[in-house]
Amino acid sequence: MKLRTKLVIFSVTVIAGSVGVLAWSVDRFVRQQFEQEQRQRSDTLITQFRREFTHRGDEVVYALQGIAEAEGILRIAIELSRPQADPSLYAHDARGIATSRQLDFLEIVGDDGTLISSAQWPGRIGFKNDWVTRQSEWNQQGAFLARVELPDNVDLGLLAVRTINVGEKRLYLIGGRRLDSDFLQALVIPTGIRVLFYRNLEAAFVPGALLDPQGDAEQPERFATLIGSMQKQPRAGEYEIPGATGAVGAEKFMALPLTGRSSELLAMILVGGAQDSLVKTSIYIRNAGFAIGGAGILLALIFSLSVSGQVSGPLQRLEKAARELAAGDWKARADTRARGEAGRAARTFNEMAAQLGAKRERQLQAERVAAWRELARNFAVELKVPLFSLQLTLENLSRARKQTPERFDKIFLESMKMVDAEIETLKGIIGRFSDFAKMRQPHMQAVNVNDVARAAVKSFETEFNSRGRPPVKPELLLDEYTAKIWADPELLYRGFENVIANSLSAMPMGGTLTVRTAQQNGIVRVEISDTGSGLEVGDPAGAALPYAPKLDGAGLGLATIQTVVSDHGGRMSVEAMPGGGTAFRMEFPVAPASIRAPQVETPSTRSKPQPEPTVLKSQDTATKPKPPLARIMDI
Repeated sequence: MKLRTKLVIFSVTVIAGSVGVLAWSVDRFVRQQFEQEQRQRSDTLITQFRREFTHRGDEVVYALQGIAEAEGILRIAIELSRPQADPSLYAHDARGIATSRQLDFLEIVGDDGTLISSAQWPGRIGFKNDWVTRQSEWNQQGAFLARVELPDNVDLGLLAVRTINVGEKRLYLIGGRRLDSDFLQALVIPTGIRVLFYRNLEAAFVPGALLDPQGDAEQPERFATLIGSMQKQPRAGEYEIPGATGAVGAEKFMALPLTGRSSELLAMILVGGAQDSLVKTSIYIRNAGFAIGGAGILLALIFSLSVSGQVSGPLQRLEKAARELAAGDWKARADTRARGEAGRAARTFNEMAAQLGAKRERQLQAERVAAWRELARNFAVELKVPLFSLQLTLENLSRARKQTPERFDKIFLESMKMVDAEIETLKGIIGRFSDFAKMRQPHMQAVNVNDVARAAVKSFETEFNSRGRPPVKPELLLDEYTAKIWADPELLYRGFENVIANSLSAMPMGGTLTVRTAQQNGIVRVEISDTGSGLEVGDPAGAALPYAPKLDGAGLGLATIQTVVSDHGGRMSVEAMPGGGTAFRMEFPVAPASIRAPQVETPSTRSKPQPEPTVLKSQDTATKPKPPLARIMDI
């Protein structure tokens, strides 16, 4: 992943995450504050309702207590306590007493529970109210909610009961006031808070029973689920009423159940308010978060692209220059127009490249001088013997001319034969150096290095088992899965021949010649080792040489091998094996995957070598001529 992409992802993630967390935190805080404030106002209103409810109950109790202590009702109680008293004489007294005391409901009940007078339903006179006689301590109790039956419906009243004792007989006074929307008008309701009162006088939900301070509540059907839950399980709690359009119009209410003497649910008070302001605030916070986040992301993108352009661009150019330098372009330089650390890195790279180039030039110059010195030394060594022989021949001729002139002609002829032989030797030396100087440039193609190694080993079958010397056992340990290399098969064959010939000369007492191939990390390694005398392990001078054993002749074997390996972009090294022997290692790069050459054949005069086993067995092939490189298969 590029630096620009990483920087953009990091910046966008940080900005989006930060704005998202901030918007969520603000929205959560606003919601908590809104809900806390609304809950406090609801609790305050519920407390106010309870105080008003208690005050209304106290008024009912006070009014009923005043009726019980009035002289007229005491006289009625005394008259009704007498034997053969006529209750019908007092059938209409309850209406007048209730009106004077501002009570909506009032009933006078006899000692046995028989209704004597009723202000709200005179038609029930004579019926019994058994529930009132089941308790005797009414004078110590306060007001309570109760269902009040009327001629055409059922009403909800805040009632109280008082008793008048006359001897052993009692007279019961049941009175109270209606509980409806007029009760809510006495409350001080804060702005944004709604108070609803539901009179639960039926088993099912009745929309008309839901009241607000102005009368019937609007859209009562929205509260059907809440009231249904309260009817099933009366308990105080918080409920949310969804709006007609989702979140907009939603309301949250605190529900407070109101029960009667037997804990039956008779009414409920609902206190709450709309969530519109909270929803609008949340939407505003969300939209603001999106706007701020979008602007932040846009700025982050601009900033990231700008910074990455100032950083990644110079780094990419620096990387390109480094790759060119690694590929061998010693003139590669980085662009130093960038500022800051990137510019300093580019300038440092250019300085390093210049130093490496200068060092390489010095190294190449030193190698050229060393190569010329080595070549001159080998050339001088090779010329020394024939020149010395020519010098002796001339000296012998001069002495023969002076000392034995009669034999001079015979000695002259013999000396000329020797001179001719030495001249041929000189010509051979000059020819070998000339051939080395004229070594052609390689014709590169995809080559299977195993085939070349087999062909090179096969060409020495006669020498491996030549008569007059102990045999040499060849072993081929080849990795058949190695990839092809980019090489000239004939030059590669020639280099392998030089190494194998050197190994044979290092094993006059016989031994084992091992050829291994392997591939690792895009490099094909060829190792040719022998069990000859090779290098002394403890000889630092010999170990420092790139290749210690010396071929017979002009000493150009090592130079030939070095040239072949170098022309193929490879490396070579020599290691003295413990216990004797030398391992010669060559490394070649794998051919590019896009390059696939057809099979290449040498001229038709060459025959195709037969496949060889992994380990070549020694055979008596002294009379068999040494075959040339036959064919390199491009497999």
